[in-house]
Amino acid sequence: MLQFKIQIKGLKNPTVWRRILVPETLTFDEFHRIIQRVFGWENAHLYQFSELGYKSREVISVPNYLMGGEIDSTKVKLNKIFKTKGQKYVYIYDFGDDWIHDIKLEKITDETGLKPSCIDGEGACPPEDCGGVWGYEDLKQLFAENPESDEADEMREWLGFEDGETWDAGYFDVSGANFWFR
Repeated sequence: MLQFKIQIKGLKNPTVWRRILVPETLTFDEFHRIIQRVFGWENAHLYQFSELGYKSREVISVPNYLMGGEIDSTKVKLNKIFKTKGQKYVYIYDFGDDWIHDIKLEKITDETGLKPSCIDGEGACPPEDCGGVWGYEDLKQLFAENPESDEADEMREWLGFEDGETWDAGYFDVSGANFWFR
């Protein structure tokens, strides 16, 4: 099993990260789907993995949208890339909002668990299509400073909240993140 810490770059107060354990034989496409689940993303956009983000020459990406030169994410297993504790990689989700995630391999274990699991984390995942880091920071500020405003009510409606429901940027529920792995 491989233990990773995955953190969305640029988000502060709180930071948004997850610590997960996954089988080393997963493909990068399967890894992408796990990241989507533990963060609460909706898998509505394209993605890529690479060593340096946009500066990388070698990119592992979505099989149906390869532009030339990318590596098919359904064909590469994690253990072909992740071999050393402390190794870092970058996951980019949604090339419009540009959610850039730092991935760090924290541990390689001899465990043979078959199911992935989220073992820790912090911060609420930004909503899809909220405008990237800047849009998310604006959303947090709106709810912190003007929670009763018309604009906050519009955002609650857009987020699908019930009447009176509140939003907490610091909320993270590890059991909820693991729901899909049961």
